[in-house]
Amino acid sequence: MNWDDVRVFLAVARTESLTGAAKPLRLDAATIGRRIARLEAGFGAELFVKSPQGYVLTDAGADLLPGAEAAEAALSTPITQRAGLSGTVRIGAPDGCANYLLPQVCAAIRADNPDLDIQILALPRVVNLSKREADLAITVSPPDAGRLLVQKITDYHLHLAMRADLRPPADLAAARDHAVVGYIPDMIFDKELDYLGLLGRGRVQMASNSVAVQLQMLRQGGIGFVHDFALPFAPELRIALKDEISLTRAFYLVRHAQDRRSDRLARLMEALCTGLRAEVARLEGEAAKRCF
Repeated sequence: MNWDDVRVFLAVARTESLTGAAKPLRLDAATIGRRIARLEAGFGAELFVKSPQGYVLTDAGADLLPGAEAAEAALSTPITQRAGLSGTVRIGAPDGCANYLLPQVCAAIRADNPDLDIQILALPRVVNLSKREADLAITVSPPDAGRLLVQKITDYHLHLAMRADLRPPADLAAARDHAVVGYIPDMIFDKELDYLGLLGRGRVQMASNSVAVQLQMLRQGGIGFVHDFALPFAPELRIALKDEISLTRAFYLVRHAQDRRSDRLARLMEALCTGLRAEVARLEGEAAKRCF
């Protein structure tokens, strides 16, 4: 399979359509369709299930994908020709991490590597590495499927928080009398984010799929779980019932297994992990002073 065939196959696999692949390839959909048909004829197997809804990889196509991605990585322009990192890297992360941790950490990495361009993809869902939505992903649960390399970054903590000018609850039972801020129940994309069962409340009066929006809601009133590392960004809030309830979660760094030999990503991962550990510790230290 030549490089042009690799590019066509990967574009269709990632966009799941001929029209979606047309823009990055700068080819028309009909030409791409003919190239896929030729490719399948050469392999003697269908690589995609075609339907009006799009193109989905068959088992044969899924088997071909890792080799095609490895060829893509090998043929990409090396970006470690200089002492520092260069090129573009995209990091996918849940929006709490993306809003309150990654900007500072990535700015520090950029200061040491001025030729490096960093893109932060903040999503209220799991980033799809198989479609190359990002080069690296930060998750709150280690994935249990796919050809992926997973590395734990650090633990982090959450506490109940509310406005400093409100009367804090005396105990957890009393906390249930306050309006609750949290995730939209049917949009919780990871079991590790399902906090509110600990309050014994099924109703969420103010809800969002975004951690940043939840924080702004709490600044208006109510009670809800907040990442300790986010509290320094909301000076109106204080931790409530710190000794009665505390949650511990973790961040994981995930990448494709075929990228294990990439010196560029290995160096970037080391810098990210070191920076995130330090930033979580710094911000949680500040949050510890913000208690009722």
